[in-house]
Amino acid sequence: MVDVMTRVCFVCLGNICRSPTAEGVFRRLVHDAKLDSQLEIDSAGTAAYHVGESADARARAAAHRRGYELTGKGRQFQVRDFDAFDYVLAMDADNLRALKKLAPNDAARRKVQLLREYDPTALAGAEVPDPYYGGSEGFDNVIDICERACTGLLNHIRSASMAASSPGGVVPQ
Repeated sequence: MVDVMTRVCFVCLGNICRSPTAEGVFRRLVHDAKLDSQLEIDSAGTAAYHVGESADARARAAAHRRGYELTGKGRQFQVRDFDAFDYVLAMDADNLRALKKLAPNDAARRKVQLLREYDPTALAGAEVPDPYYGGSEGFDNVIDICERACTGLLNHIRSASMAASSPGGVVPQ
C-alpha cells in the first residue's frame, strides 16, 4: 500500500539505455501492483547528449522481448527535479557523483542513491553496467538487474508507506 504520491526518477548518463529500462521495468511492476495512481515515474540523464530522442533501439528491442515498453524521450536531469522527486536513483557511481554535485542542499543529496541499493543480490556500491558499447546480451543483463532492483525498490516504498501510516510508525507483523 502506498498512501501518498511517491515520485521516482531513474538517472543514467544519456537517458537512452539504463534509466529508460529501469523506468519501463518499474512502470510495469507498479502497474501490475495496481499502484499507477500512487507512483509517478520518470527517467533522465546527467548529460544532454540525447535530449528528445527515444531510447536506444537495442534497449527497446530487449525490453520488448521481455514485455516492457520504453516510450519516453531523453531529457536532462535539472536542479528543479530534486523538488519534484522523492527518489533519485543513479545507475552508476559517476552519475551518483554528478547528481550529488548538482544537488542544491543536503535534503536533495539524501534523495540520491544507486539503484542497486535495492537489488538484494548486489554488493554495496554495485552499479548498473552501461550496455551501450557492447552486444545485445548487455541490454538483457540490464533488464535482469533492473527487475531485481526495481522489485526491491517497490517493496521498500510499500514498507515505508505502511510504516508511515501505521500507529506509531510501526509496521504490523
